[in-house]
Amino acid sequence: MLTNIYLYHEPAAGTLDISALAACVESLLPGVAVEARTAFAAWHLSSLPPAQQEQKLTRLAEQFARAKIMNISRREAPPTPLPGEVSYESRRLSASGRHAFGLLYDGFEVMHAFAEVMPREERGLDSLHVVFTNQLLGTWEDDDRRYHARVAVFGYPCLLSTSGLVEAPARPREYYILKQGYRSLRMDDAAVLDLETRFKDRSLAHDDERLTEVMKGYVMQAVFYHLTGNPFCESRDCRLYNAHWQEEVIQAQLKSGPELCPPHEEELQRLRQSLTIRA
Repeated sequence: MLTNIYLYHEPAAGTLDISALAACVESLLPGVAVEARTAFAAWHLSSLPPAQQEQKLTRLAEQFARAKIMNISRREAPPTPLPGEVSYESRRLSASGRHAFGLLYDGFEVMHAFAEVMPREERGLDSLHVVFTNQLLGTWEDDDRRYHARVAVFGYPCLLSTSGLVEAPARPREYYILKQGYRSLRMDDAAVLDLETRFKDRSLAHDDERLTEVMKGYVMQAVFYHLTGNPFCESRDCRLYNAHWQEEVIQAQLKSGPELCPPHEEELQRLRQSLTIRA
């Protein structure tokens, strides 16, 4: 039975309001204890003795270095990381608010690394952990045999990437046509920035003011995944819609009207009743 939900902040995401997200979850599942925490690694390592902190941090940094995807078209055993790579990951994990720069990591490998850090008393199915990260995460697809960037990687814990929200869902086709044209004409950065501005209502940007509102839907998906095993909906007007385009994200998460489609609203009511009865 689900009794606790923990939300972990990403300090590098300046427009992410973790308190607002916690309030959203509390209204979604009254009676379930919701706790907003600091960044995942900082939260769990801070409670350990200094020597154990260092040991755990080094282990976590090694796992992150191994999770780095070097070629999106090849799924291969991770190489032994170089000391410099481990040192970089250690600094990044230790520095609150440090931005990631374009590196893609295997989402499930990151998930497994984080799972090892959680204390045993919080690893049961009565607890849902939702980790926000600005790290770009990917998962392998057998259909086209390549890695794809993701907004969400569902499992234990659930990972939600603020960078993935910008990079994973595709922008409108016209955006790519114009961008290619700008490149062929060797136009400067100001022209590219103007392109981003032209499409701001049809796509999301880094540090977007709409980030928190959009992420409410992905937190809902994490909740439904934990409780039902299925985080998605086929309705484009439902917050659980599995969007592949930026415009679909905006429609599902920022539209006016009901947050969930009627079938999922009914399912939510059943879940609430079930949790109340068990309590």
